Amino acid sequence: MKKLISWNVNGLRACVQKGFLDYFKEVDADIFCIQESKLQEGQIDLSLEGYYQYWNYAEKKGYSGTAIFTKEKPISVVYGIGIEEHDKEGRVITLEYEEFYMVTVYTPNSQQELARLDYRMEWEDSFRKYIKGLDQNKPVILCGDLNVAHKEIDLKNPKTNTKNAGFTPQEREKFTTFLESGFIDTYRYFYPEKEGIYSWWSYRFNARKNNAGWRIDYFCVSERLKDKLLGAHIHTEVMGSDHCPVELRVSEIH
Repeated sequence: MKKLISWNVNGLRACVQKGFLDYFKEVDADIFCIQESKLQEGQIDLSLEGYYQYWNYAEKKGYSGTAIFTKEKPISVVYGIGIEEHDKEGRVITLEYEEFYMVTVYTPNSQQELARLDYRMEWEDSFRKYIKGLDQNKPVILCGDLNVAHKEIDLKNPKTNTKNAGFTPQEREKFTTFLESGFIDTYRYFYPEKEGIYSWWSYRFNARKNNAGWRIDYFCVSERLKDKLLGAHIHTEVMGSDHCPVELRVSEIH
């Protein structure tokens, strides 16, 4: 069995002050992916014994950024999706293994008043094409902060959020298109009807205390990995960020 974890840490240095390393050791994941590291190279020295570390940094300081920590060394590592316009913000890392690709992503946020919605739509098409390209070669396990709550069940207040970033019809439709192109939202695979379980809460309005959250952090896999899925979990009890970690367990992929 492999245990995979994904966590938007919303600033790794801050998260380390709030118990990141304790959680990291305790969970003992085979592959641990983070988003929104908000780091430049050399700004943190993370001693993670037994893990290979791969980092992708944004050009802009204190912004975006991703990393993957893995026990098993990959065959190859790719940073970004090969399109300059999309690769300046350190949003994607792909590890290639013998039997599958592991991809972590921090999807661009459409921002206040949907200032970046047009860019987000371009990104969605380019990213889907990239993942589909990988999928033609071998199956893909994709995780990260996808910055979209897919269905009304995936956020506390759907009615008041339909014009807000992360729950616009356009963003939701792109995620539907992605799933229909051959991928499984693993949490919904196991819990199709489960309500009230979220992975992100605003820091404002006591949102976490009131569980006024959104499920925007995902593990998605190629459909042909369906038989390998053992379990999915959202660790709502873990603090340290405005997001909580999400988990996927899979059997060995051969």
